[in-house]
Amino acid sequence: MNRNHVALGLAAAALSAGLAQAAAAQNSNNPQARPATEKCYGVALAGKNDCAAGPGTTCAGTSVRDYQGNAWKNVPAGTCTSIRTPRGAGSLTPIAGR
Repeated sequence: MNRNHVALGLAAAALSAGLAQAAAAQNSNNPQARPATEKCYGVALAGKNDCAAGPGTTCAGTSVRDYQGNAWKNVPAGTCTSIRTPRGAGSLTPIAGR
């Protein structure tokens, strides 16, 4: 191999390493890369809540009725109170009597 081939090989290796490192950084579990969400009460269908379904339930998937007021679903930040259901709007806090 002559010097040009060695130089080209080294440059290609450096480029590959740089691209691999950039891809790894982009795919890491960086919390800043995740879209912001908020807990929205009263919008989940029965059995489709993300967590906190009140007394008698344990967590995700345990709500017993549609739009249960003490069960929440993660939604994009800033959208909860604009979500409309047949039982009213979503809420950032549990909804009593629902």
